[in-house]
Amino acid sequence: MSKEYKIGLLGFGSMGKTHLFSATSLPFYYSGCGFEGKYVSVCTSRIESAEKAKEQFGFLYATDNEDDIINDPDIDIIDICTPNIYHFESAKKAIAAGKHVLCEKPLAINVAQADELDRLSAKAYEKNGQVCGMVFNNRHLSAVKRAKLLIDGGRLGRILSFDFKYLHNSCIDPERTPGWKQDADVCGAGTLFDLGAHVVDLCRYLCGDFYSVYSKEQIAFPEHRLPDGGVWKTNADEAAYMIATLRCGAMGTISVGKINIGENDGLTFSIYGTEGAIKFDLMEPDWLYFYDSHAESGSYGGSRGFTKIECVGRYEAPGGSFPSPKAPNGWLRGHIGSMYAFLNAINCGEQASPSFKDGAEVQKVLDAARLSHIEGKEIIIE
Repeated sequence: MSKEYKIGLLGFGSMGKTHLFSATSLPFYYSGCGFEGKYVSVCTSRIESAEKAKEQFGFLYATDNEDDIINDPDIDIIDICTPNIYHFESAKKAIAAGKHVLCEKPLAINVAQADELDRLSAKAYEKNGQVCGMVFNNRHLSAVKRAKLLIDGGRLGRILSFDFKYLHNSCIDPERTPGWKQDADVCGAGTLFDLGAHVVDLCRYLCGDFYSVYSKEQIAFPEHRLPDGGVWKTNADEAAYMIATLRCGAMGTISVGKINIGENDGLTFSIYGTEGAIKFDLMEPDWLYFYDSHAESGSYGGSRGFTKIECVGRYEAPGGSFPSPKAPNGWLRGHIGSMYAFLNAINCGEQASPSFKDGAEVQKVLDAARLSHIEGKEIIIE
């Protein structure tokens, strides 16, 4: 019989629904894994929306007070899908209550908060076996996993340079009503914290720890129209551009933006080493492009060139059996893999990967990028 972990969900926006879908889908994608996650309660800021979620998705109870869920002795895991500004207090209370914690990115809104959560989570794991994990879902795409294997296997040699981008088109309409991710009082920073957290984590995961950043932010639309005819004065970045140096000596660029017309979910990266290179595009998530400098050269190029690797659904067991190893991937597959990795860590008594430590390291880079923009200089990351 599978071990059941009862989950309490804080927040039921897009990411809350995504997490619920991911946990519900696990038995299809990871059959025989020996555990399952069951969402039993939901908390939103308005009781009406919480009750609606309960009725529609079958939660056992709904509330507008997160303490009802955090202090529920039947709940094993607290899943935090609320706006950034609330992550710190919710996670801190959940750890104190003896719960495992899964937190959406970013971990917090500044380094001091992130470091405290890292310290508390490490102590809770050592003392009680509590597992605290981050949702850096793009790590779990098959092409990204393949990229990690190639890099760790030395196929790229020494990494020299890189280019990571995450581009959206959601801030290009000044008539569009801004959401909380455009409100610095709620999100801490705009696109930098939202999309930047993803690409900074991917860069660190694949290439290594950061040494320094030089960053500039951009606000392309200083005002947005509100439904009541008022004007919103933009107070959070709509794009950010970094030059980064890693501790391994590699240098490269990281760009994030929501002012990029024609883009949808434009996450791309290129990594170049002494022996090879890789390229990836989230809009074509089934493929990883790999250049091997040791491939035979010759007339008309021989065997040289970027090879298109068919990563598709070829996950390691127990994943990969559904719908088929040949079936194409999608954005949700990364979240399903993220949920599996977190619950599997709990089930095995291991620390999560990515952990709150990873979240804190990403926060250091994001805060350094903000400081760089403010002070107009390169910031060394301690």
